[in-house]
Amino acid sequence: MTSPSGLLTGKVALITGASSGIGAAAAEVFAREGARLVITARRADRLDALAERLRRSGAEVAVRPADVADPAAARAVVDLALDRYGRLDAAFNNAGHGVGRTPLHLMSDEVYDAILDTNLRGVWNFLRPELAAMLAAGGGAIVNTSSVGGLVATPVAAPYVASKHAVIGLTKAAAAEYGPHGIRVNAIAPGTTRTEMVTAWFAANPGAEEALHRATPQPRTAEPAEIAEAAAWLCSDRSSFLTGATVPVDGGFTAL
Repeated sequence: MTSPSGLLTGKVALITGASSGIGAAAAEVFAREGARLVITARRADRLDALAERLRRSGAEVAVRPADVADPAAARAVVDLALDRYGRLDAAFNNAGHGVGRTPLHLMSDEVYDAILDTNLRGVWNFLRPELAAMLAAGGGAIVNTSSVGGLVATPVAAPYVASKHAVIGLTKAAAAEYGPHGIRVNAIAPGTTRTEMVTAWFAANPGAEEALHRATPQPRTAEPAEIAEAAAWLCSDRSSFLTGATVPVDGGFTAL
């Protein structure tokens, strides 16, 4: 466990997809680093359990379940931050949707819509009220979760690859537009990370984890907290001259 360093002391931070995986780990890391939190995801019971655990450690946490594909729900989560804390300083738009490995010509419209609604529209829905809140406050920092699939193509995952490439484009566009207003917007591109979704995929595909390790200079699977640490740094003032970037947190996978 990394020791607290006050990286986010005094900041109000919003985290989507916080009920499990990278999002839940981010809530732990951001709280440890001094942020006051608003956490959201669809699974209310998990959010409540996480919030209670964080509060026992002394963190301030507000909870609002939401589906990121619903723009009204996204605005309500940002409004909660403003109502509870008076401002929004940082946001980690992390909620994501994976996909079974299906050839493109067999991929259904329903799968395409589900992936794009969460991975791209979900970022879009939160980005707009977050930017508005940060404009009113005079600045802030936003981190969007892309993927190594947003930097390189992988077979039989076309909608996922398209959505994660689009997140990078949206990140760059927002960074270019809002940099003059003191708002930084960056993306992270996680490599293989031990989330529930990835663990289930490994279980259904024996040998897949070892094959990915062989393709990665750091031959292992990341823990969610390792990705969360990168997001916390990008939300902090210590990355003050970094915007419009996509930071691979992938053990070197995209370096090859």
